[in-house]
Amino acid sequence: MGNVNILHLTPYYAPAYAFGGVVQAVEGMTWALAQRGHTVTVLTTDALDREARYEGVSDEMRDGVRVVRTENIVYALRGRFNLSTPRRMRRLAEKLLADVAVLHIHEFRTTENLIVTPIAHRMNIPIVLSPHGTLAAHTGRSRLKIVWDKLLSPAVAHRIDHLIGLTQDEADEAAQFWRRFGRRREPLPTSVVPNGINLDDFAKLPDGAAFRARYGLGEGAVCLFMGRLHRRKGVDILIRAFKAADIPHTRLVIVGPDEGMRGEIAPLLDERIVLTGYLTGDDRLAAYAAADMLALPAVGEGLPMVVLEAMGAGLPVIISPECHLPQVSEVGAGLEVEPTVAAMTIALRELLTDADKRASMGRAGQQLVREHFTWGAVAGQLEQIYQTLERQRH
Repeated sequence: MGNVNILHLTPYYAPAYAFGGVVQAVEGMTWALAQRGHTVTVLTTDALDREARYEGVSDEMRDGVRVVRTENIVYALRGRFNLSTPRRMRRLAEKLLADVAVLHIHEFRTTENLIVTPIAHRMNIPIVLSPHGTLAAHTGRSRLKIVWDKLLSPAVAHRIDHLIGLTQDEADEAAQFWRRFGRRREPLPTSVVPNGINLDDFAKLPDGAAFRARYGLGEGAVCLFMGRLHRRKGVDILIRAFKAADIPHTRLVIVGPDEGMRGEIAPLLDERIVLTGYLTGDDRLAAYAAADMLALPAVGEGLPMVVLEAMGAGLPVIISPECHLPQVSEVGAGLEVEPTVAAMTIALRELLTDADKRASMGRAGQQLVREHFTWGAVAGQLEQIYQTLERQRH
């Protein structure tokens, strides 16, 4: 396939893990597309995290991807409501879209979409949407989403030409969601393209022994939780289940920034449970190297990157059905259980007491990721979608 000029629009972009799964997904897919010879530009804001701005240059090349950032005018709205107030984005978008074949937008309810999609629509540029598991109201900011959908979503929805779900469940949810907005004579075209990882990142992990020593984990089996400390992620359920399992010499390591649950889980903690806070780069990879398994009893997920990463690192996983990865249990890469204390307790006892089973599941997980969840494979699927839309445009 020849070169395609693609503009990706997102409220935030890099450095890795600043905002979790969406940032990782956009960074991974744009990098892979650039590696395949496409012209890729990301239009975003100066958001670094909920409290700080990105202080690098506003127009730069990162691993073959051009990244153009604009300033948030009222940054407090980013931290409190996850809402951008981008300055000069209309002017930048008009300039960048002049040479673009496809606009790919990330997440649905964003200020950026309100500004940029009318311009692309006027210029007859196909618009692709990746919701990244954020369409349902219960995935966060529920009241704001309800008001947004009533006042602002219909106009953006009518401009979307193609929707990409992380899973078939998300694609089906989107089809039902879109019927609310009417005015389409035919269903919204959808595809299913999962998240991916770069397996090279996990080919040679940092020293897990050093991580264990730093946090006093000892030599026993370590269960890892990695994610935001938010009720949706089920960290409180995992802590209660770990304590109920009560397996000697084991440790539970909780990695991630607090988003409202730190105070609630504090009374549950004991000397066997370690909170590291937010980790990036080699520190994050070292956590995988030090762990023996990962558990994520989450609800309201799209397709969690952390589970793919854990399997890429050779770890067995315990996940909930709402992680939307039934392949895990199908190929024997881990256990899929309901996100309850009782179910998680049984699963933890099964894996934390059986090193041979963990090793076997870890190998199965790596093979699963290698075959289906790499950014190279994802980029190949995206190419086909872009190519079809480009042909239809002409």
